[in-house]
Amino acid sequence: MTSELAQRTISKVAWRLMPFLFVCYFFNVLDRVNVGFAALTMNKDLGFSATVFGTGASIFFVSYVFAEVPSNLLMHHFGARLWIARILITWGIISGLQAFVWNETSFYSVRFALGLAEAGYFPGLVYYFARWYPAAYRSRTFARLMAVSPFSSMVGAPMSAALLGVSVFGLVGWQWMFLLEAVPSVLLGLIVLVYLTERPRDSAWLKPEESEWLEGELELERQARERVRTYTVWQALFDWKVLLLAVLEFGLVMANWGMSFWMPQIVKEFGGLSNMQIGWISAAPFVAALIGMQLWARSSDRSLERRWHLAIACLVATLGIAAGALLASPVLKIIALSLGIVGFWSALSVFWTVPTAFLGGIAGAGAIAWINSLAQFGGIISPWLMGYSKDATGGFTMGLLVIAGCCGLSAILSLFVAGGSRELESAGPRYRHG
Repeated sequence: MTSELAQRTISKVAWRLMPFLFVCYFFNVLDRVNVGFAALTMNKDLGFSATVFGTGASIFFVSYVFAEVPSNLLMHHFGARLWIARILITWGIISGLQAFVWNETSFYSVRFALGLAEAGYFPGLVYYFARWYPAAYRSRTFARLMAVSPFSSMVGAPMSAALLGVSVFGLVGWQWMFLLEAVPSVLLGLIVLVYLTERPRDSAWLKPEESEWLEGELELERQARERVRTYTVWQALFDWKVLLLAVLEFGLVMANWGMSFWMPQIVKEFGGLSNMQIGWISAAPFVAALIGMQLWARSSDRSLERRWHLAIACLVATLGIAAGALLASPVLKIIALSLGIVGFWSALSVFWTVPTAFLGGIAGAGAIAWINSLAQFGGIISPWLMGYSKDATGGFTMGLLVIAGCCGLSAILSLFVAGGSRELESAGPRYRHG
């Protein structure tokens, strides 16, 4: 009976939250990475070098990093519903303003403002889901959420490439792309205010026995965490495991943004391709990632094993990206880079189960944001690094090899920081579905 109640409750939560937040996160990722497709024509229109573009892509993460922890602490104070709505509306407006940049300074300024507006969104969602999903369901839940990123690249690539061909009312393709892809974020922010529910006990769409069961399972997990250790915010921020998790995620972030921002231009180097063909080829690795990360997360949840799932995925990312850097054949290069992208997205689908297994409350909100904000230094470095590699050497080999090395470091760290979460997770939900 309890097993049936558990499955029914989790299914209701999933159908209520995931489709809507999937759409919200889709436009979050699209509004962040569409600058990579804009670069196919924007760079020429505005006279930007690869280094200028890479710096503009990177500067987003400067403000993002410093605003991340304050944003998540404010979300804990004001509530997820209000704060997520605020983030969506402000980033949508600023993302649209990218259509009107005219030189390097304006480009850098709008990208900096966009990072400031968007800070706290992803760790806020991680924290929010930890208040709705017991640990045994989190890896597949995070995988479904993070599947949005490769899905956005998969769908957004041809869509953004198609918009580059639009030129009406005095605006060219890349300007229309920024404007049209920003509008849904503002509208979704308004919908969040009436749609999201803070926590299970506040929901009118769960039956009393369902919300009581879910609150009870989450309370068991909280008690299990506190039997091991209760963290203050400052203790959580400077805990050795939290800091090593940030370094581990840094390697994955290096790979993510190095690939996401520069994949269209890596493909463009193959030669003789139209913008639409570049869009479709750029999408292919993310189709593979979309499938691979779901299967890997499900395997991790079924066994409640995190360490080796994380380490092996990081190793696959390392080998795939390194091979993609060194291979000359376009076909072999795209296959190798696809393998690397599958690897780091599969790693990310498991990664967030580790901190949420031992962190909770306001300390968890701050520490999760802290891990993500420190890791986003990878977002500052890798887009700039890829641009510098292109300008300095005429290709992306150097940049890709550095990114592969960072993923290798993540693989090693996985063996040290991902252990021990199984015991805490096992103390939580007593019923899991396969």
